[in-house]
Amino acid sequence: QVPLVETGGGLVQAGGSLRLSCAPSGGRSFSLNVMGWFRQAPGKERECVAAINHNGGLTHYSESAKGRFTISRDNSKNTVSLQLSILNPGDPSVYYCAARSARFHDLSATLTSYAYWGQGTQVTVSS
Repeated sequence: QVPLVETGGGLVQAGGSLRLSCAPSGGRSFSLNVMGWFRQAPGKERECVAAINHNGGLTHYSESAKGRFTISRDNSKNTVSLQLSILNPGDPSVYYCAARSARFHDLSATLTSYAYWGQGTQVTVSS
């Protein structure tokens, strides 16, 4: 069973917005874990666009995400979200939610720092 499930992907016009959500499956809780959102375009490496610490007090964004994407979490609902705004033709990708082991509390943009992954949700931007 995939530990994380992403929802909210789809087709959006350039300049538009989309909200992605991530929730654990199988009764798991990731309220103590650093969470991240990654994306991967065809033929490119998977990259971290945003990360958030366990209580939402610290966030990290990639340069391409700053000012356009917002990561947030609601531990009472056991969800992590990524608000995508001002989407452009460089943004289409499969977006993945990921969680670090609860032993680690620092934000990380490194792929291998994350132990749990979802299957991804596709974001497509039309011009």
